Amino acid sequence: MAAAVTHPLVAELVERHQDTLNRALTAITERDYWSPYPEFPKAYGESGAADGKAAFDALLGAPFTIEGQPTDGDPVGGEASPYGVELGISYPHSGPDPLIAALEAARPGWAAAGPAARAALCLEILARINTRSHEFAQAVMHTTGQAYGMAFQAGGPHAQDRGLEAVAYAYAEQTRLPLRASWTKPQGKREPLAMTKEFTVVPRGVALLIGCNTFPTWNGYPGLFASLATGNPVLVKPHPRAVLPLALTVRIAREVLAEAGFDPNLVCLAAEHEGSALAKVLAVRPEVKLIDYTGSTEFGDWLEENARQAQVYTEKAGVNTVVLDSTDDYRGMLANLAFSLSLYSGQMCTTPQNLLIPRTGMRTDQGDKSYDEVVADLAGAVEGLLSDDARAAAVLGAVVNPGVLQRTVQAAAGEYGELALAPRVVTSPDFPAATVRTPALVKADADKPDDRAAFLAECFGPVSFAVAVESAEAAVELLRRTVREQGAMTAAGYTVDPQIEAALVEAALDAGVSLSLNLTGGVYANQTAAFSDLHGTGANPAANSAYCDAAFVANRFRTVEVRRHV
Repeated sequence: MAAAVTHPLVAELVERHQDTLNRALTAITERDYWSPYPEFPKAYGESGAADGKAAFDALLGAPFTIEGQPTDGDPVGGEASPYGVELGISYPHSGPDPLIAALEAARPGWAAAGPAARAALCLEILARINTRSHEFAQAVMHTTGQAYGMAFQAGGPHAQDRGLEAVAYAYAEQTRLPLRASWTKPQGKREPLAMTKEFTVVPRGVALLIGCNTFPTWNGYPGLFASLATGNPVLVKPHPRAVLPLALTVRIAREVLAEAGFDPNLVCLAAEHEGSALAKVLAVRPEVKLIDYTGSTEFGDWLEENARQAQVYTEKAGVNTVVLDSTDDYRGMLANLAFSLSLYSGQMCTTPQNLLIPRTGMRTDQGDKSYDEVVADLAGAVEGLLSDDARAAAVLGAVVNPGVLQRTVQAAAGEYGELALAPRVVTSPDFPAATVRTPALVKADADKPDDRAAFLAECFGPVSFAVAVESAEAAVELLRRTVREQGAMTAAGYTVDPQIEAALVEAALDAGVSLSLNLTGGVYANQTAAFSDLHGTGANPAANSAYCDAAFVANRFRTVEVRRHV
């Protein structure tokens, strides 16, 4: 990497992280498994978990300071752990004007640093975050409701992977053109025309990251690091119920930037008072040129329609669908689906919602299974997985959103239809005050209007529908229409019929949704791997972008040419 640097630490960081960047650039091309961040908790030392817990505990009941960031002295608080732990953390508050002014003042020096220096500093930020993965796991767990194991992996190393992936794409796109080029055009007998041409990356401007409640780091890091690596200052506006993970991120980023001689106000935290609608205020500021958002369709649509001055990247909601036609591993299919429906209480944008099953049933390695048998067996698989409360709590985590809890109540009351599996209350042995619920499985018929109204609407959380359809072909067509009209982050299918498989692939390509086929092992439809899997496509209503491809980073900067005669 070549970098225009003035601070000695920048040159050191460029050299230190060269190999990691090179390997990341290779990984996004080869798409095989790779990660520089271990996903196993014990890889962080024998005392890693205890040290992380102690660091988290030290944050409780105290102001969270961010040195040098504008503040009006009116602290913001109110986070509540879904596990019943008293947090009591307050964050600095500032109005939009001082924050944006600070970001704008910091912008020129960062833009001039160049792609190599910016990539190196981003990788140093990620490296420091990685060493504190256990602390981040506690922060994610107690703001999102994820169980500790999931909070450690998804909120820690897997989120860091997604951030590094964005940096790799950003570096590749910014260096696609040469810094300088010579241009010579022959003119026959006359002297050739000769010019020198320079190509300079020019960042867009202030970026706004609007965080979500369920995956603040995993969903936040792609946009944060894509914007930062392409030269844009970032204003981080966390969800009011999940501030701590992003506040820690901001503080670490500012420390690295300041040590390397940059203005730490390149990354600022915009904590808000409950009900202040700060995201709407910030989103339409003329200085804001980039917005990353994960959350409800309603607000995502509002951003796309109203934040016209900005390039808006959204991940919204959808109706994820699975077609069940046939399988050569019935038990493996049931186990895979049971885990997919249960993980984090279905509070993932990728959790399957609609399971489309032919009325005539499925062909399996255990003989033909009727629709009722498939539904009963799936319900039994979920019950078996979650029969022990301690194990169930480790899979389910806690319900973080009041709306999700309300939907489980409605499902239990039969408001969505006939129950094949009723949700039950789980008592966590470690956190008795946690709100934990098992999934509900509702029987539905594709030909009944009331049933269609229920299962074709997004039902975020642990409520899924086993939908009886006329045939496998009808199921494929319903999947296509659902994705086109409602959007989806994932689709899946089970079939041993080559014609049905081909139809599923054609429908997924046509509707613009990533497809998983015949998953029966340790890979699940609601999980994606950085450097290999794309999260979303940007080709259906559920999201207008993907983590992570070139399109996710390339429009965060423009290239300006200056040419001269030789």
